[in-house]
Amino acid sequence: MLEKTYYQESIEQLIKLFDSNKEGLCNEQAKKILETNGYNELKGRKQVPVWKLFLETFKDVMVVVLLLVAMVQMLLGSIVESFVILAVLIINSIVSVVQTKKAEDSLNALKKLSSPSAKVLRDNKAIMIPAREVVVGDIVLLDTGDFVPADGRLLEESSLKIDEGMLTGESVPVEKKVTILHKTAQVGDRINMVFSGTLVVYGRGKFLVTNIGTTTEIGKVADLLNNATSNATPLQRNLDHFSKKLGIAILFLSVMIFGIQTARIFIEGSTDIWPSVINAFMFAVAVAVAAIPEALQSIVTIVLSLGTNRMAKEHAIIRKLSAVETLGSTSIICTDKTGTLTQNKMTVVKAYLFNEKNMDIEEFLTEDKRLLLNTAILANDASINEAGRKIGDPTEIALIDFAEKLAIDPTDIRQAYPRLAELPFDSDRKMMSTVHEINGQKMLLVKGAPDVIISLSTRYLNSNQEHKLVRSSLETLTTKIEEFSKEALRVLAFAYKPVNTEQVTLDDETDFTFIGLLAMIDPPRDEVFDAIKQAKRAGIKSIMITGDHKTTARAIAENIGLYEKGDLALTGAELDELSEEELSEQLENVSVYARVSPENKIRIVRAWQNKGNISAMTGDGVNDAPALKQADIGIAMGTGTEVAKDAAAMVLTDDNFVSIVRAIAVGRQVFDNIKKSVAYLFAGNLGAIIAIVFALVMDWNNPFTALQLLFINLVNDSVPAIALGTEKAEKNIMHRKPRDPNEGIFSGETLISVTYRGILIGGAVIIAQFIGMQQSINLGVAMAFSTLILARTLQIFPARSNSQTAILLGIFKNKAVNYAVLFCSLLYGFTLLPGVRNIFSIPAIFGLKEFVISLGLAIAAIIIMECSKVIIVGLLKRKR
Repeated sequence: MLEKTYYQESIEQLIKLFDSNKEGLCNEQAKKILETNGYNELKGRKQVPVWKLFLETFKDVMVVVLLLVAMVQMLLGSIVESFVILAVLIINSIVSVVQTKKAEDSLNALKKLSSPSAKVLRDNKAIMIPAREVVVGDIVLLDTGDFVPADGRLLEESSLKIDEGMLTGESVPVEKKVTILHKTAQVGDRINMVFSGTLVVYGRGKFLVTNIGTTTEIGKVADLLNNATSNATPLQRNLDHFSKKLGIAILFLSVMIFGIQTARIFIEGSTDIWPSVINAFMFAVAVAVAAIPEALQSIVTIVLSLGTNRMAKEHAIIRKLSAVETLGSTSIICTDKTGTLTQNKMTVVKAYLFNEKNMDIEEFLTEDKRLLLNTAILANDASINEAGRKIGDPTEIALIDFAEKLAIDPTDIRQAYPRLAELPFDSDRKMMSTVHEINGQKMLLVKGAPDVIISLSTRYLNSNQEHKLVRSSLETLTTKIEEFSKEALRVLAFAYKPVNTEQVTLDDETDFTFIGLLAMIDPPRDEVFDAIKQAKRAGIKSIMITGDHKTTARAIAENIGLYEKGDLALTGAELDELSEEELSEQLENVSVYARVSPENKIRIVRAWQNKGNISAMTGDGVNDAPALKQADIGIAMGTGTEVAKDAAAMVLTDDNFVSIVRAIAVGRQVFDNIKKSVAYLFAGNLGAIIAIVFALVMDWNNPFTALQLLFINLVNDSVPAIALGTEKAEKNIMHRKPRDPNEGIFSGETLISVTYRGILIGGAVIIAQFIGMQQSINLGVAMAFSTLILARTLQIFPARSNSQTAILLGIFKNKAVNYAVLFCSLLYGFTLLPGVRNIFSIPAIFGLKEFVISLGLAIAAIIIMECSKVIIVGLLKRKR
């Protein structure tokens, strides 16, 4: 028998299959099964050793090049420079290993979900055993508050309700029933089954264990979580691709420079050949170090970290730094309904009585309304503890909230009319009844499903008068209920009946007088409407994926503007019937998925990823964890399970969809700032390389010494680039489409700005060297060095934007930029001090005049950069 048919077979067949009986297994039998099948626990993958994770971080091409450079520098005596490079690489590796180990906590959290103990029948006696010792064939007893220790088929139930939200995503506890399901059913619809890790919120039950450990539904989720792949972010892919090209290009450039200089040494017939060759090699290595921004990964990490601080203010806690950048390129948001788009609180929104039209719930003063309200309070098992917290079924809590909204204290009502007797809710009857004495008359107050209450009613209340319930009245009620249902409202009916005794039985539940209807819903968050519109303007498609019913989900989605004309809504069962090709064809039209399984969620995410989209997935339950890990960015709810949080890259502290949209805006801002930082670094490096290559071609002396190049990297590579990471968001940031994830880091305006800024910096350095060479070679080197460091420092101002000048942005608006300029200027001033300038090859003849010329050339380059923006932006707009 296939396990998927357990809910379709008779209890007798299952008991025979598992060689069990209703009195439970005997101890010896249970021991043998335990030895054969193992413990009722989840097993994880073999973990990769920390040392191996650490070594794997050094596979990156740019990292390999920098390691070779550091080793060569160490052999040649440049100990300090080599240790700086090694320190940066080691820190990055440690951070990567820590993040990887944190991700493994997802499965560990799943293991902890198992109930620590379980009550089972052994030798016809109820005993407590560790949950991990439960075996298939065991008979388990359940009470309110128990965690279900394994999957199984229900044998007995008494008003049993189980919260399966962490597994199915459904917001309302499931009423369990001892029955046989003949049709194929999703997990959330298997009302005759119970599942490991779920919580009993009402009633009692007894079940036969059919699955333990990894074969349970939670076990399947754990397996999916193990097999779900974590995707590299667009930025990681772009930087990796670029690093390979850059490494090859720099290696070629360094070899070329070394070859040309060595050839000249031999051609010129120098008497001191080998020291000259070593100097040429050192310079070639210095060029490699100057061209490779070794601080790039650290700068990107720091800028991402700055983004996490901004997102925390928007109620988004980042667990993985890469999520910041991924958010900025998100084009699909797969969001849960309950608590994210809605308030996660059932709320009475409409009421109906015969003497009223569709009335506002605030107007509740007539006798008919008063009786309806009292019945809702009294035929209700929800309670309020000493701390004021409401405990019970969400639907019943909604009725208490409704009373409080009308300034009526439910406790006062219950004290005035104490419960004398009750007939508890039963899923077969679909109603509950309680007995109270009201105005000297014992009354049976009833709450339940509208169709059941109406079928048992013979009269209805209108203006405090009872009338016979005739066909026209029934049609009126049926129409009203249909109206509520189309709006995805959960409807409850209320009735009463005078009785002579408090000793009531089920036979008394007939001949009711119908009072009215109350309709409730988990309403949308007020701010969600604007957030959906903002996401659309930003080119982001929002999709609802929920465990709730299709009608409810579609109604909510349509109400908030997520579901529009021409859109589709699919259930998990309907999705299963689609082939991959059919799903791909319909994918862009589907806005709502209902009653989905964990496998469905992963399939939806993968389908969007196959189309080249960056997808964000929200979730809070165990069932969401695999999809959270599979998505480009998993977003867990702050009130969700630890499993979901550990699998996610980001956690929302307020469980609010609005916070996702705001976080995306911050993500876009962060990515813009990263591009600005990267452009700043490479424009400066390009300027230096242009000056070096030009000097080689013109047979000039090298424009910089190896130490000068290393010092320039120290001064200009870190602080200014980080300062650019604090730049404010541009005004149109949420009015543009998500960037193409395949778009390179240097595409479009970034590549143009790097190129023309690099050419201008290189040109200024060449002119400075030429002017200095008119007096001496050493002065030419000193002026080239000064012009490069000053131009790279001042370049921070045009780097703030590719479209706006620093004057329009406000020169003093970004204080971090101003502090970075001051920091770099002070470090450059240090090289001009007596006793220090000789170390940096700055001769005594380099004075105020030479400094002013160098500064003037640097400023001229910056002015041209700013003026060029107007021309370049105009050309790009015309091209579009």
